[in-house]
Amino acid sequence: MKITHFKTFVVDSTDGRPRRTPDAGAAALAGESALTPGAPGAPPAGPAGPQWVFVKVFTDQDGLWGLGEGSVTSKASTIVAAIMELERLLQGRDPLNIEGLWQQMYRIPRWRGGPVLNSAISAIDIALWDIKGKEAGKPIWQLLGGACRERIRMYAHCGGATPEQAAENALRIRDAGYTALKTGALHVDGGVVQTGSGLRRALAKIERMREAVGEDFDIAVDAHGQLTPPMALEFCRRVEPYRPLFVEEPTQPEDLETLAWLSQRSPVPLATGERLFTKWGFADLCARHLASYVQPDVVHCGGITELRKIAAIAEAHFLEVAPHNPQSWVSTLASIHVDACTPNCIIQEHIAGPPWQADLFRTEFVVRNGYAALPEQPGLGLDFDENEAARHPYRPDFRPEWKWPDGGVADW
Repeated sequence: MKITHFKTFVVDSTDGRPRRTPDAGAAALAGESALTPGAPGAPPAGPAGPQWVFVKVFTDQDGLWGLGEGSVTSKASTIVAAIMELERLLQGRDPLNIEGLWQQMYRIPRWRGGPVLNSAISAIDIALWDIKGKEAGKPIWQLLGGACRERIRMYAHCGGATPEQAAENALRIRDAGYTALKTGALHVDGGVVQTGSGLRRALAKIERMREAVGEDFDIAVDAHGQLTPPMALEFCRRVEPYRPLFVEEPTQPEDLETLAWLSQRSPVPLATGERLFTKWGFADLCARHLASYVQPDVVHCGGITELRKIAAIAEAHFLEVAPHNPQSWVSTLASIHVDACTPNCIIQEHIAGPPWQADLFRTEFVVRNGYAALPEQPGLGLDFDENEAARHPYRPDFRPEWKWPDGGVADW
């Protein structure tokens, strides 16, 4: 069997799901008043939301192809180019030799690292595993050693413009059967970050959420790299009474020493990893126990191949893995296949996304009582409808632009 060619698709996920306006508040984790839905069945007005990037890897076996995802916010066209740059390297090679192909994609071009190059490799790697599973007639997790658990614990996103709305949304998530959610660490109005009121108002929401859902429910908090180190320390100390499962990305990924400084002082568990890449990006983090939870993203870290290795490094240091995943069902299913057979992958992020995903992937993905079942179909377990993808064509997306009160650029 040999790889013949690639085909890429960029799909606008805005229609039918919340979109972020330039003034969107920290409430970016779903539910804030600054989030407005697109009109179902019509091109949504205003700024575009996340653009999903998919690749089909075709083989010389009739009807045998694999599906992968490499979505990076605001970089869709760049990711497509990076994926297609690798086509000529893999054409004519056996798609079942996944480890060898990963090494070739990573090492032969010489230039390595970063979200673009690694997300392109990730997309192709996922597609290769899809091919391998289909060829074997088994779900991917069966090829990775088999299951170590019966089902996958999932968590949903939650927000709210006010503490009351946040509590109501948290109750809806709990009543839907979930046992965990994730919310934001900073409230922002008008795109201007206020250090005092921004933390205070976010903490008020978390307090009301905790009161609403009770003690036997996990609340994770995503700082999203939005806080300065002093703000992060203040937040971690003030959120302690509400027993967060973890505080995610409290510092920027460029400097692990900042995370080390915070981890020595924080009274609550920390998590990070969505903007780290490959096993080498996680080795020092894990060895130094700078976070209690590591969060590799399967469409950025190097694909299924690398996610497994990162989880193994974390396991050797008795660290838990909570894979990052705000993307499509391709990312969700790829993550779940690794979760199924990896002892320390203990909880999985996912977003509902637009309702037409069921049409795009010609299947249903269902979370029941807060858990996802182990996939049963060969490969990823998804199909791909190119006609449905064409109904949601690429539109340039824009990230929110936050500023400090003096007009300086703030992180989002």
